[in-house]
Amino acid sequence: MKRGTLLFAAVAAALLLAAGWQWRHDREQALGSLLDLDPAAVQRIDLAWHGGNAEHYAKRDGHWQAVDGTSLPVDEGRLADLAATAAAPVISWRPLADFDPARIGLAPSPVVLTLDGHALSFGEVAVTGPLRYVRAGDRVALVSVRFTPRPAKANTTRAP
Repeated sequence: MKRGTLLFAAVAAALLLAAGWQWRHDREQALGSLLDLDPAAVQRIDLAWHGGNAEHYAKRDGHWQAVDGTSLPVDEGRLADLAATAAAPVISWRPLADFDPARIGLAPSPVVLTLDGHALSFGEVAVTGPLRYVRAGDRVALVSVRFTPRPAKANTTRAP
């Protein structure tokens, strides 16, 4: 019986080691998110639409408010979605130098989303699937198109 218990313990230890190695390997290979920001902590959102239209919002007392002088009602769900873009999972990262920005829709970008001073420029949809090119600093990410900013209800003609 002792031999069976020892064998069981050795197999269990080997499985735990393999699982730990796999978890560590997966974590090292993870590409992360667009920004190193907690979406719940975002306090300022700015959207610059190609053509000069802009939207500016600030979080005050836990609620979003327009700070650009407009009297449009604020869509809290839309702004929460915009803040969640910070945590959008990245499918791949590449240096900006690997691309011609005009060919991937980044020169000019149809929309630039700025979260607490961190700009994200949204480009074209990739030919490889429902992914969009997004410039973050000197790198370009591919992220799901569901993270593409959408205009406020009154601005529906300015969608990227």
